[in-house]
Amino acid sequence: MNTLPLEDSPTTLPQLIEKLLQDQDIAYQLRLQQHAGPASRQVQACLLSDNIGNVLTLIPKDHLLDLKRLHELLGRELVPVRDVELQRTLAKHQLNQLPALPVLFSSPCVYEQSLLQHDEVWLDSGLDGWVLQIQQADAEKLVAKASAAKLGVPLSSIPPLPDDPQQDSADLHQAMTNFTALRMRQRLEETIEIPPLPETAQRVMKLRVNPDATVDDLADVVETDPSLAAQVVSWAASPFYAAPGKIRSVEDAIGRVLGFDLVINLAVGLALGKTFKLPADSAERTTPYWKQAIYTAATIEGLARKIPRAQRPELGLTYLAGLLHNFGYLVLAYIFPPYFRTICRHQEANPHVPPHLIDQHLIGVTRDQIGSWLMRYWDMPAEVATALRHQHSAGYTGEHAAYANLVYLAQALLRENGIGAGPDMPISDDLLERLGIERADAIAAVDKVLAAEDALKTLVNQYQRG
Repeated sequence: MNTLPLEDSPTTLPQLIEKLLQDQDIAYQLRLQQHAGPASRQVQACLLSDNIGNVLTLIPKDHLLDLKRLHELLGRELVPVRDVELQRTLAKHQLNQLPALPVLFSSPCVYEQSLLQHDEVWLDSGLDGWVLQIQQADAEKLVAKASAAKLGVPLSSIPPLPDDPQQDSADLHQAMTNFTALRMRQRLEETIEIPPLPETAQRVMKLRVNPDATVDDLADVVETDPSLAAQVVSWAASPFYAAPGKIRSVEDAIGRVLGFDLVINLAVGLALGKTFKLPADSAERTTPYWKQAIYTAATIEGLARKIPRAQRPELGLTYLAGLLHNFGYLVLAYIFPPYFRTICRHQEANPHVPPHLIDQHLIGVTRDQIGSWLMRYWDMPAEVATALRHQHSAGYTGEHAAYANLVYLAQALLRENGIGAGPDMPISDDLLERLGIERADAIAAVDKVLAAEDALKTLVNQYQRG
């Protein structure tokens, strides 16, 4: 075997992997991940299982592994191996990621046939941040005992987000029609029995648009909900806000520590979060719902303050958009419970694919569209509905673009630090320029949030208990 040394290489591969490659006479270069070629030539591995045993699949990273298609091919209901079992297998081989090496496993392997069309490919090596670059002839040796098939869906074939938000209702209705296998003609809100906007949220939103509303008015609304009142006081007492002295009342919490706008948006976020239960099922290796919501809101709060005052969007609404950015996830689980399990399994099998694209492929509508549609149905501010709908569109420049762009930027910064779901999200100079934020200031904003981890846990726990 010829191992070509590079300046960016660590000392060696794990001994087992090096031996397996040597036994097959496969030459490779060990490269840093950022030096890998295009996604179409990078290989994504997934270890699946059923009551018969395990199957390893290999697809290009510009494809989505379709479990339904795999079932049609193999006649087996395969799902991703549970994380605890996978970590145990990796630890046994002194690895910290699943390598795309069939020779490591005694189980059958199926690979996307387009993989061998390229003169070279890049495989996950088993070491975080490192890939194996191998030539086509060696790739053919690697999968000599595997089966080729069409088991992936090109991401480029998944329809993009419609330009018109009015299309969201039709898409959701069509998804519901397909889901129920009935040709219902009721209005969408009758079909899926969406609950009304919670009373507390209604009262708080009325205060938000009332220019004469006072701290006392807000305190009166908060105090009608004992759970909310207790949490507002607890938020104010959290180390995250470092309030001087003891917090003695809701008025004290609002007037001296949190402020009118922040309490309004925290209260609305909590009230809306109570309308849908957290789903019992969820994709493994993803950030819990409320942690992701709180961290995104806190990051947006810091980012928005970096925007020059003359072009700065409304701080309260940017915070609320961050808090609710993943609300469509809760609604998705509520509307499509059996499909939601399938979505979770596909998300586990495709960590390289943004979750909203998995939604689009499987049910024809995304969690972003669903969340945005519900915001409009509940007559929430248009800025929030837009932020939810276009939160994954880095180039969005339409109405209320700053809100959507801030949610995108916050998620991208948090993804770089292991919070959220899906692949890293690129942060372009154009995005930062449109927002008027320097890259160094954006990094400083997320670093401040991450440094307050212990304090933020208090807020996360309050939401989870609420």
